[in-house]
Amino acid sequence: MTSISILGRGKMGSAIANIAELAGAHVQIVSRSATPSKDHPSATYSVLGDDLTGDLVVFAIPYGAYPSILEHYRDRLDGKVVIDISNPIDFTTYEQPEALRTSSTALELAKQLPQEVAVLKAFNVNLADTLIARTNGTTATTVLFAGDHAEGKIALTELLKGAGLRAVDAGPLQRSRQLEAIGFLQMVLASSGKTRFESGLTLLP
Repeated sequence: MTSISILGRGKMGSAIANIAELAGAHVQIVSRSATPSKDHPSATYSVLGDDLTGDLVVFAIPYGAYPSILEHYRDRLDGKVVIDISNPIDFTTYEQPEALRTSSTALELAKQLPQEVAVLKAFNVNLADTLIARTNGTTATTVLFAGDHAEGKIALTELLKGAGLRAVDAGPLQRSRQLEAIGFLQMVLASSGKTRFESGLTLLP
């Protein structure tokens, strides 16, 4: 059974915790407060800096907060699979940060971690509501992911399927650039009222 540590207690972090619990995984939620939440009574709550117990480690925080997380955990992730879910966007201009237009947050994160730490890009094309409902329109919610670590992809796929979601491998970590472009477009469409934050794009079988 896969175990998962989720850094962050926002809506996406909570939605991913729901999925993990449905799949029967042990969930650790890490934030600045270890106060339990009634939404996840079976989870273990830890404060930032505590040891991470999950095989999968989800960075469910804004990309700008990554440096402070890495201060605590950069050299404590050996043997784990780190999942980057971020969609960097400048909300004053609704554009991607200039420094990331030829890269991705996942690729940049991988550069900052020891080589033995695997990085996957996942969940960034999903809005939290479709993860919570596990449906997008009339179909099961699809989670696209990318990475270079086969075992990590298998573990994530089993977790997603265990919760009743559809898992689609988009390829190597380089494909994270395209996944972030999809996530960026989806946020722009929703924020401009052309789609709803409760809906989002889907991939038909």
